[in-house]
Amino acid sequence: EEMTVNHQAAIQELRDMHNITMATLKAHEQQKILLEEDFEKLRLSLQDQVDTLTFQNQSLRDKAKRFEEALRRSTDEQIDALAPYQHIEQDLKSLKEVVEMKNQQIHQQEKKISDLEKVAQKNVFLEEKVQVLQQQNEDLKARIDMNLALSRQLSEENANLQESVEKESTEKKRLSRNNEELLWRLQTTLSLHVFYPNSPFFFHSSLPAFIWIVKSIVVQDCGFQSSQDTQDRLCSQR
Repeated sequence: EEMTVNHQAAIQELRDMHNITMATLKAHEQQKILLEEDFEKLRLSLQDQVDTLTFQNQSLRDKAKRFEEALRRSTDEQIDALAPYQHIEQDLKSLKEVVEMKNQQIHQQEKKISDLEKVAQKNVFLEEKVQVLQQQNEDLKARIDMNLALSRQLSEENANLQESVEKESTEKKRLSRNNEELLWRLQTTLSLHVFYPNSPFFFHSSLPAFIWIVKSIVVQDCGFQSSQDTQDRLCSQR
């Protein structure tokens, strides 16, 4: 029973370890999903900013090209053509400030991407750890199954042992009753012999019964079962 209790405690401990492992795996998986979602959102945001800056840069190049072409002209028509671009220098200055600001934002976003890459590397490490934990989980399940099988085997052996003990106890009680009956018969026979010591009828008719009773008591006292050797020795003594 103590061994069974110990096995049940070991099984419960393994189950607790299994539950903790599964909770850890679930938390790691949830963290992985959140990191992937944040990374995708940041990538899309940076892509939009890059596309906007590319478009603005191309527009600025087109304006600068037209401005340079206009500067090469010296006619009144060329001067009139330059009228729409009289504020281009200010526009260029403003655009430069915007570009610098965007570059700073890009630098910040690049830093975030670098941090996310580190997180991704950590996630790879976590995935490897998850695989290790999964393997440990499989090992724990195998140990639980083995302990359950051993527990069932011990329970069956315990039940068989209990049944054997009960059978042996019943047999001992039966032999004890037989022994008491034989002792009573012996005492009765001895009493008759005391009262009728010279009776030829008692000597010839009761002597075999007396010898049989003594043999039975000796055999039962030697281990609650008779043997051929014991019977042979008693017969030779007779």
